[in-house]
This record gives sequence, C-alpha cells and structure tokens, in this order.
Amino acid sequence: MIRTRAGPVTALIAIAVGVAACSGAGGSPGEPENGEAGETIVSFVLFGDPTETAGYETLAAQFEAANSDVDVQLGPVASQDDLLARLTTSFAGGNPPDVFLINYRSYGQFAQQGVLASVADRLIASEVIAEDEFAEPALAAFRFDGAELTCLPQNVSSLALYYNIDLFEAAGLPLPEAGWTWADFLTAAQRLTGDGQYGLGTQASLIRLAPFVWSAGGEVVDDDAAPTALTLDTPDARRGVDFFLDLQTEHGVVPPEAEEQSRESEARFLDGDLGMYLNSRRVVPTLRTIESFQWDVAPLPVGPAGEPVSILHGDAYCMSAASSVQGVAWRFIEYASSVEGQTVLAESGRTVPSRTDVASSEAFLRTDVPPASARVFLDALATLRALPHTARWSQVEGVADELIEAMFYGRLEREEGLRRLADVTGPLLGGPSA
Repeated sequence: MIRTRAGPVTALIAIAVGVAACSGAGGSPGEPENGEAGETIVSFVLFGDPTETAGYETLAAQFEAANSDVDVQLGPVASQDDLLARLTTSFAGGNPPDVFLINYRSYGQFAQQGVLASVADRLIASEVIAEDEFAEPALAAFRFDGAELTCLPQNVSSLALYYNIDLFEAAGLPLPEAGWTWADFLTAAQRLTGDGQYGLGTQASLIRLAPFVWSAGGEVVDDDAAPTALTLDTPDARRGVDFFLDLQTEHGVVPPEAEEQSRESEARFLDGDLGMYLNSRRVVPTLRTIESFQWDVAPLPVGPAGEPVSILHGDAYCMSAASSVQGVAWRFIEYASSVEGQTVLAESGRTVPSRTDVASSEAFLRTDVPPASARVFLDALATLRALPHTARWSQVEGVADELIEAMFYGRLEREEGLRRLADVTGPLLGGPSA
C-alpha cells in the first residue's frame, strides 16, 4: 500500500520495500524496520512538487504489485535545498534514509564522509541490470573517486530551452533549431519582449551560466576532477559571463528582480507571457498541464566557440551505509533502474532515462504529448558537460549563486562581483586563497 506521510517540506519520504526472502540481505548491523504484517520499510528521500513526483508514486505502486510484502510511504520534500537540509540533519542525527535521490553536484559531501554504500559490487552481481546499459555521462558523474560507482544514475537530462510556439509564430520568428546562434537567440528574446511579456526566463545561477561560459570557449574551473579555483575571469569565460549577465542588465529581455520575485519564470511560461524558458527535463510534467498554447523544446544556442554544448542535470539513487535493510533497498533500486521501472518515469515526462534502451524507446520519444522534439535531449549527450562533484561543490554553488544573482540584477558591479567570487570560493575549493 502507498502511504503519504504528511509534514513540512523537509519531511522524510519513506518507501517501504520488503521481500521476506531477502529482508536481511546485505544489510548493516541492526534489525529491519517493519510495517504492517511484518512488512520491511526502506526509507527513500526525493525532491519535487506533486506533479513531478507523481511518476514515483506509480513506480512504487508497480513495485508493490510485484512484491506482496512491500509497504510504500511517500512524502516528498519540495526542493533540492530542502533535500540537502534533510539529509544533512538525518546523517548528523544518526537516522539517515536508506535510499535517496540526489543530483550529482550534491552527493559528494556524503560520499567523502563515508556514509554511502557503494553500488558498484551490487551492480556487477545483479541479474536484473548491467552497467553497460546506462549512458556514460550519467555514470561518470557518480564515480566519486573517478573509478568506483557510488550511486546509480536514473536520469541524464541536460539544460534545454523551452519555447512558446504561438508567441514565436505571432512575432514572425523562425522556431529555434539545432545550430542556432547567440545572435539568433538574442534577437528572438528581444522581439518577444514588450507589453508585459518577456523573451526569456532563467535562474541567475552557476548552473545556468556554465553552458554560456563553455559555449564561449571558456572554463568554469581550473580542473574538472580536482578544482582549486573558478576561472570565470579569463577572456573566453568572460565572454560567456558578459553575454549571460547582459541578457538582464543591458537588454532587459529577462524580468527584473522584483517581477521575478512576484511571479517566477515558470509561472510566466505557464501563463503564456514568456517566450523562452531555460530548464532541465524535470519541468516537463508541469508544462504538460498547459492547454492554452503550443510549446516545444530546443537545444541551447551555439556561442563563439562554434560547438554546441549543454550541462548535465543528472540524479541518482544513493544508499546509506548505515541502512539495516540494504539488500531490500537494492532490490527497489534494481527495479527502478530496470526497463520497466525507467519506462514508468519516462512516460511521466520527468526524466531523460539513464538507460540508453529506454531513452531511445517510444516511452520517452512519444509523440502524443509534448515536447515533440524530445530527441533534443538525446542529441545533447554527445556534447554534454558536467560541473565538479567534489565534496564541497554544493557549498561553492551556494555562495557563487548569491553573487551571480546580484550581478545579474545589477545589485553588484560586475568586476567587483567576479573578484568576490574568487575570494569566497577559493577557500572552499582549497586553492591559494584557502
């Protein structure tokens, strides 16, 4: 039975996953927690709003249907920030979840602490799934030490550009397509701006800025595997920084800060008065609720470096080393990562499946629901790049995002902002300023 545990947005999601024959397999010291009629409970934390997490409810229900001793409890946290707060508190308090779904840029802090159970050996021994069935960019992001797989990826999304087809056609603009340039992108954004309507909506953050830096031929850090400094002040990187920041400060094609705070870009896109919107695949279930206009997805524009590039938005299932029910938890992860399990989430629209077979199937490339151009996400795999996943990277992003937002909305002068970025991130990265 699926149960939803009520509580604040930082509440724990518990999924009871139990099979009597394996209730003690692979577990750490301690007895499994039991639910009704002796059902084994495996706690599972994930993030997302109700529309996003609906696919996981279906996933859990189907797992239960195949495993009669399973009890599933759901109570999702609202955001990745809430997730990190919950995980940090639960690990510190000695009561971590058995399984959690987390982005590759955030799991490193837990991997370094040694509180995660590696999935590498279990994957090798599995008769249900195999490593070569998954996309390499997703796997690489969860090899914390560069070799052994720490968590099992369930998603290999990229940043993409969602656009309002009706607004493009009304403005007489060609629809975005592969190979379109920064100039094309800016022209479209400018012509779509006016009379309370804006051409573009985006977060002012490092993960939104990074693809523009790479597209200009620059780098975000000095070493992807072992970064010691941000490199946003180099000439090539600076071209990407300036182009991104100018979208708001110079061109005004992005809503001003006060307007963004009163109604965020996602809401503006849903309401039909935003021409383009930058986000990953996770927004698709919400966008599928749109009935008043047509929309689709396109690749990011190509910058001065002349090559297409996007940024990985990948999540994975991680297991806690302290779990007393690791064997049962792994069985759930196996199911969620099988063709059947990943098909459920692919059909929900939430993920770009990390399994290459499911990603290329009709479940993901379906044409009866938008986006019609879902193949954009598969085409992006060849030029997909990832930010670091070191232990303190989530802290780096936290402080960097505050400064990038201040520069984006003109609250902080650009040169001063870049200087502060170097000063505050240096100690976190262990570079010369540490």
